[in-house]
Amino acid sequence: MPVMHFHLRWPDGQSTRCYSPSLVIKDYFRPGTVYPLPEFMRDVRTALGIASERVRAKFGHPCSLALGQLARIETLAEPWQGEPSAQVEVLHFEE
Repeated sequence: MPVMHFHLRWPDGQSTRCYSPSLVIKDYFRPGTVYPLPEFMRDVRTALGIASERVRAKFGHPCSLALGQLARIETLAEPWQGEPSAQVEVLHFEE
């Protein structure tokens, strides 16, 4: 399966390198685009869930790295939950 990384910028300006076991991230996000936090979280949950299920279909088990990455993103987003102006920028992809 093609692995990729995607880079994010959080509302405080910090950046994060994230992992996906699938290119499905490209179906949900565009580099250089800023997303409202609720929209970003909805889509990253969906995308990493699909990526994990693709691993399950191929190898018989979900992708623990994708699920761990999602948990890390959830933790990083927590401080801005409920803040109407919070946004996440997708900086770029690494394939």
